Amino acid sequence: MGKPNYRDIARQAGVGTATVERVLNGRGGVRPELVEKVIIAARSLEYPRTLPDTHRGLLRIEVLMVRPETTFYQRLSKAFERISATPDPLVVVHRSFTEEMRPEEIARRILSTDLPRAGLILAVPSSPMIRAAVEKVIAQGLPVVHVVTRASNRSGEFVGIDNYAAGRTAALFISRMARRQGPVVAICHPIYQVHRDRIRGFSEYFLEHPGATSFQWLGFGLDEEHHSAELLASALKTYPDLAGLYNAGGANSALIEVLRRQARERNIFFVGHELTDYTRKALQDDIMDVVLDQAPEAQARRSLDLVLRRIGLTDIEPDRAPIRFITITKEGL
Repeated sequence: MGKPNYRDIARQAGVGTATVERVLNGRGGVRPELVEKVIIAARSLEYPRTLPDTHRGLLRIEVLMVRPETTFYQRLSKAFERISATPDPLVVVHRSFTEEMRPEEIARRILSTDLPRAGLILAVPSSPMIRAAVEKVIAQGLPVVHVVTRASNRSGEFVGIDNYAAGRTAALFISRMARRQGPVVAICHPIYQVHRDRIRGFSEYFLEHPGATSFQWLGFGLDEEHHSAELLASALKTYPDLAGLYNAGGANSALIEVLRRQARERNIFFVGHELTDYTRKALQDDIMDVVLDQAPEAQARRSLDLVLRRIGLTDIEPDRAPIRFITITKEGL
């Protein structure tokens, strides 16, 4: 009898060969009960590779995110999918999404005991209800890592860029490189602490460096395209000599389209976040000037490393310094 293959294991476990491949190569995205079936089948068939001991059981790390329709969170989710191929085959990295504007649902998901979890990675907004849920599961001993943004300022480790520095960097570019003098406006999503940190850095830079180019107005776009586009259109009417625009959050595509339709506004120096197909094209077309990309791939890697360290699957101490954000211009594409 030849050596067992994926098809043999799949037949015995009652799953597809793709599921077997994902489990044995630790790619994640497979329900814990199916992972266990595959491992048991592989051992019973004496599959010729090292498999974890059964007594260790499954270690399920849950990653909870929001806004799956956005390019940034798609990048973050894909990064977790790729990185989950590297841990121990019994480490299951389960990615899921929840509603951004429903704090009660996010809290419920954080507190859920439907399946045992070895760790929890959160990329969700903050609210009193969410903070209380985070603090409760941490008090119960669950390792929690906040990635991109903090759901609680008091509990859990954080992986992300220095958002205050990012805001100051945006202000520096606009104040020194704007093509004309005049007012500057910014747009953000106020439910995210990281957006507030960016705006704080942006505002304080202009306060410390007063001049003819000054920060005049802040709009809350809620990372929603239609609302953000209306805010910018209103700002253009209020400030016909607008010199600079900083988008501290999402919905860049809507702002880009507003500026693209108004050729006379090409003199606006526009700084935003995250390199996407939209922002790349906007840089090439001289509609955007600077993109600050926060490297979600590096954040996913670091956050998973922190959880693996906490649960004892690695002895390597992850770096604790903020993730470096990347400054991208048209010439750097």
